Amino acid sequence: MAYDVAALEKLIEQFQKIPSIGRKTAQRMAFHVLDLSDEGAKEFADAIIDAHTKIHRCSLCFNLTENELCPICESNNRDKSTVCVVEEPKDVLAMERMREYKGVYHVLHGAISPMNGIGPDQLTIMNLVERVASGEISEVIMATNPTIEGDTTAMYISKLIKPFGVKVTRLAYGIPVGADIEYADDVTLMRALSGRSEL
Repeated sequence: MAYDVAALEKLIEQFQKIPSIGRKTAQRMAFHVLDLSDEGAKEFADAIIDAHTKIHRCSLCFNLTENELCPICESNNRDKSTVCVVEEPKDVLAMERMREYKGVYHVLHGAISPMNGIGPDQLTIMNLVERVASGEISEVIMATNPTIEGDTTAMYISKLIKPFGVKVTRLAYGIPVGADIEYADDVTLMRALSGRSEL
């Protein structure tokens, strides 16, 4: 006879729906939730419901926020003439971690992928074109992922916004710090070479 507790199985299945979470990790997460006190479990559930009901897209950059504009768009200390285009809100967090970039963002919420049925109309590309057309932006940094979809999206956007006379740049990518050249693949080496900078 199989050991099956319906409520536990349902909880595990919900955790398994999270990208890159396998069955064993989902089980650990489910048992962690069961180990919480009643108050802890309520706080956990409330945090999920709170986030789901309060967080929405910024009306300008489409990053996540609780207000009309996200804190970055609202800030007077950011360079509004430089826009970094990323695929997902989590990419904004990654860029902000380095504390070097002082411009603003535009979140596409995906990348062009005909195989997955995602075309330009499913993304916030036209909203970006409208921002560029306003004449307040001088540079657009394409920071989409270094994948076929990311490169395709970057090229597509570049063709749309270059007629407005803005500078369009792409993040350099190649060999990570601390890695050995001998283990890098051909594409990575090629990109590292073409993205080289003067010392």
